[in-house]
Amino acid sequence: MPHHTTYEIAEILKKDLPEDQVTVNDTVRELHSKDESYHAPQLPDIVVFPKTTEDVSRILKASSKHRIPVIPFGLGSSLEGHVIPTEGGITIDFSLMNKVLEVMANDFLVKVQPGVTRSQLNKELKKHGLFFSVDPGADATLGGMVATNASGTTSVKYGVMRDQVRDLEVVLADGMVIHTGNLAAKSSSGFHLNGLFTGSEGTLGCFTELTLRVYGIPEHVAAARASFPTIQDAVEAVVSILQAGIPIARVELVDEPSIRQVNRFSETNFLEKPTLFLEFHGNEAGLKQDVEFTQELVDGHNCEAIQFETDTASRNALWEARHNLAYAYIHGNPGRKMMVTDVCLPISELAGAVAHAREQVENLGLIGGIVGHVGDGNFHVLLMLDMANAEEVEKANTLNEQIVLYALERGGTCTGEHGVGFGKQKYQRQEHGDALIVMEKIKRALDPDNLLNPGKIVTPDKKGALL
Repeated sequence: MPHHTTYEIAEILKKDLPEDQVTVNDTVRELHSKDESYHAPQLPDIVVFPKTTEDVSRILKASSKHRIPVIPFGLGSSLEGHVIPTEGGITIDFSLMNKVLEVMANDFLVKVQPGVTRSQLNKELKKHGLFFSVDPGADATLGGMVATNASGTTSVKYGVMRDQVRDLEVVLADGMVIHTGNLAAKSSSGFHLNGLFTGSEGTLGCFTELTLRVYGIPEHVAAARASFPTIQDAVEAVVSILQAGIPIARVELVDEPSIRQVNRFSETNFLEKPTLFLEFHGNEAGLKQDVEFTQELVDGHNCEAIQFETDTASRNALWEARHNLAYAYIHGNPGRKMMVTDVCLPISELAGAVAHAREQVENLGLIGGIVGHVGDGNFHVLLMLDMANAEEVEKANTLNEQIVLYALERGGTCTGEHGVGFGKQKYQRQEHGDALIVMEKIKRALDPDNLLNPGKIVTPDKKGALL
């Protein structure tokens, strides 16, 4: 790949874009050198701020012509090094493409630009009695959420990001603009490009418009906090709730050390035991039945205490405590950096996986808590590391590997929602087998010069050719 100086790249791009949308400012470049992960930062040569699809197309045409790598960037809240420019090049920051273009309330659809954030969209949708369901915790951009196939707390009821995508406008490596879907609720026409591009992490194209599914705000919402003597009891209670067909909207597991951390940080007084945070959406009569049935089911799994919250302030306080857990760990361990594991397993394997993870954390002497979107078999270990301590970092990498291998051996995946980036790249062959060769062929067909977010998901060899 030919090497261009920062000055040369800037001059190339200024021919196609207004000067104020192209910057080589060191502070801006530094902000785009990293994400929220523990992976080492690396500076892009240049950062551009497109305002239109045409701008993005021009950038990619210049990238293709001069063979300069391109890295799409939302808010930088990703956790596996997705936006780190491992080979320098152009970072495309989508923050100026942040308009909600159209709310199609009668079709339960919305059309947005990729820089729109989740909270910004929900504020707009609320006027129409609608909401966007995917809640990864961070107030990420929707473009970034599609890029990693994000999910989070509500996916047990509403599905993950891939389930919400109706159509994407994508700019390909050569600057061509395509649409991957349409507005229809279903289609048997052609290959499923929505599914292919969702989760592709900027390696196949750049999103410039997203058409997404939205939902009516539920008539009634109830939340609950249930404490159990063991993690096994808590997970088995979840299995019973799901088997009973109760339409639960969220079901989150928080282990004992994490509840302790929540109490310190959020000044709550929760019972310090393995705990499920639950939420139910529905009409008043149906919700009453669901709540009563849930209480019976958890009692059958040694539930020690269950507290229901129906008023908005109490519910918000409950979920705020859960969402602030990562910050609770960071605040409680100054000077340490957070590393988050992310595996997903069949739900029948989840209790064993969580117990195995806790045992490994204790054996390695690491500081960490376990949380999980247990309704869909996804859990995380939040580890607090001293990055200057090589031995501790090595222990954390060992733990991550043990957790991933445990999941893969039981039909799970190395990443439930954070994505591959380059942090989980080494497990791709083991997880996908020869299907990885198919992925490499798709990458080669759509990005023959390996310029789109190189070094992520599909590994290039040292010459830049695809393996």
